[in-house]
Amino acid sequence: MPDVLTGALGAVSAVTGILGRNSQNQAAAQASDAQKESSQQSIAESRRQFDAIQELFKPYIAAGTQGIQGLQPYGEAGAPALAQQQALLGLSGTDAQAQAIAGIESSPLYQAQVRQGENALLQNASATGGLRGGNVQAALAQFRPQMLQNQIDLQYNRLGGMTSLGSNTLSNLAQLGQASAAGQGTAGLKTAEAINTQFGNIGTAQAGRAIAEQKAQSQFQQGLAGIAGQGIEKFFSDVRLKRNIKRLGTRPDGLNVYEYEYIWGGGRQIGLMAQEVNAVYPHAVGVVDGYLTVNYSQV
Repeated sequence: MPDVLTGALGAVSAVTGILGRNSQNQAAAQASDAQKESSQQSIAESRRQFDAIQELFKPYIAAGTQGIQGLQPYGEAGAPALAQQQALLGLSGTDAQAQAIAGIESSPLYQAQVRQGENALLQNASATGGLRGGNVQAALAQFRPQMLQNQIDLQYNRLGGMTSLGSNTLSNLAQLGQASAAGQGTAGLKTAEAINTQFGNIGTAQAGRAIAEQKAQSQFQQGLAGIAGQGIEKFFSDVRLKRNIKRLGTRPDGLNVYEYEYIWGGGRQIGLMAQEVNAVYPHAVGVVDGYLTVNYSQV
């Protein structure tokens, strides 16, 4: 009797180990698959959001491109304006300065202003009877140089405006380009970071599954080692615990005899199926942890 009890307890431990291992494996697989699926969905969502951001950027990028093309002439005008300013100041040499001043003197605007001014002086002197007076001649002599100096100052200031406009335009273009690149770069980095994190989660899930399966297998093997030699096959005959079943023949009492293997291994065995024995010898069939056993001494 003690041997029978010991064998039965060992058998219970084996079945419990098998069920525990299968349950742990199944739970680990489900958890791993769920985490992988969640991570894959997160990756897909990150990519979708990045694509959506790119679509949102498109109108601004298109508008920015058109704006850049429109601003380029102003930016390009800054350099020539600065060169003319330098020429007027003599920074580019005396020849360049003389050429710049001569250009102002020969301009239609300057010539027209000089004529209008001189005519006004002459008309005023004629009306007052002082056409030949020294004051009129002095005024005429001073008028043209003063007008030229005024035109040089005015031209320099106008060129300064163009230089500032060109500089500011180029600065704005650079800032627009940097902002656009930074926006897209940030979106790309965030998307890559999110995807890398999810790939890491997938790796963690797979590693966790492998560890859980290895742990369950180790526990199961330890359980088998603890009950080795106790004759489990003498007790559990439930068809659910057997595999590779082959019918060998039929006994006179109608029970079929089979060759099979237990799902936990141990080599080929020959015996009965508890479900069939229960129909002929119900008193020889028991239940342990939900699985049928057979007392072969009673069949």
